Amino acid sequence: MKDRSTERPSDCDFQYQWVSEAAYYKAMNRGFESGQELNDWIFAEHDFLNMLITRYLIISTEDGGMSILGLRRLAKSVGVKNPETFTQKDELIRAIQIIMHHDPCFNNHLSSHCHLSELCLWRTECKKMIAQWYT
Repeated sequence: MKDRSTERPSDCDFQYQWVSEAAYYKAMNRGFESGQELNDWIFAEHDFLNMLITRYLIISTEDGGMSILGLRRLAKSVGVKNPETFTQKDELIRAIQIIMHHDPCFNNHLSSHCHLSELCLWRTECKKMIAQWYT
């Protein structure tokens, strides 16, 4: 049996390749106008991290929910410092949201629960946590 692990790029290599290709296509879509290369790269990195988050949320939904270990791994992959020190899911999600420049929306006050659009990636988990806080 062939060992495919040596053919698979490292996570860092995969991210670099994905972001560089996405940045290229962003530049192509704007006609390769010079002076916007850094913005193309930054937006591509943001798209990559959003893809990681979306993938994690889909998998965790299929597997029956988020685990603290899974959230720590996700937090580390998006750049949260020392995610192993977080002990609560909502703390980890807030840290991920801050890194991603999303307004942290997990509040434990019933009157201030999420009023964001249906496009919020964390909406389902937020509702679960609010329900847990008030039971």
